[in-house]
Amino acid sequence: MIERLASILAKNAAVDGVNETGIARLNILRSTTPTEPIPILHKPAVCFVAQGRKQTTLAHEAYVYAPMKFLIVSVNLPIAGQILSASRDQPYLCLRLDLEPAAIADVIGAAIPAGIRNEKPQRGIAVSDVPTDLLGAILRLAELLESGRASDRAVLAPLAEREILYRLLLGDQGDRLRQIAMAESKLSQINKAVAIIRCQYERTLRVEDIAAQVNMSVSSFHQHFKTVTAMSPLQYQKQIRLQEARRLMIAQAVDAASAGFSVGYESPSQFSREYARMYGLPPKKDVEKMRSMPATTWQ
Repeated sequence: MIERLASILAKNAAVDGVNETGIARLNILRSTTPTEPIPILHKPAVCFVAQGRKQTTLAHEAYVYAPMKFLIVSVNLPIAGQILSASRDQPYLCLRLDLEPAAIADVIGAAIPAGIRNEKPQRGIAVSDVPTDLLGAILRLAELLESGRASDRAVLAPLAEREILYRLLLGDQGDRLRQIAMAESKLSQINKAVAIIRCQYERTLRVEDIAAQVNMSVSSFHQHFKTVTAMSPLQYQKQIRLQEARRLMIAQAVDAASAGFSVGYESPSQFSREYARMYGLPPKKDVEKMRSMPATTWQ
């Protein structure tokens, strides 16, 4: 089945990078070459690799996945993704399904017996094996890309997505998936905090204020935030700032001082130090290096 999935993805991914499929929240990721670690803000999603191998790094934690493995991300996380195995003859091919809380909630009542629910917050990222029944559901969704009838995709894609969510909810990562949809879960509170930081990353934020906005004590907020994201709230904010500054310099040709100022740094020297600590090079040299690569490796 995995070979069949790879064949379908190869036919429906015309270029390296992210290929839209015409099915809501479903994209194909393709690369014909290995890449450098590329920092991105990864949204909640589940990623199924059909061919090749990739490593995703959160803080100092590495998650490697390949065919018959899947990556699940339950909260917006600043990660670095690196394709380890890919070639023109055997490109890296991955099917990414973005996770929609309402769709998950719609399946939860029938999928999860109350006795096995776990309310304890967990890391917002994990890698698991793909069971045969889950792979079958993924393949059924992918096969809709080969249908010549738009009505097939309109009617059957939501059913195939529902089966995938059902299989995931019953599997090893069911608790992570379920907490995405629960309004009162600790993960939901951390998600709200993440949204606050992302919307105001250029401002000086007080952890006490964020904790109050998500109805948590400061100590509980610190503990749960680090459990889910592998970093403190201020470290998370720093990652978002530096990623945005890098995007401005590469995509909009903004100079380093202006980019640092626009994301909240008052000192150019501090911005350069923290940038080099994160990316391994000072801003100017890093941007020159990234611009020398194919655009699909950093877009």
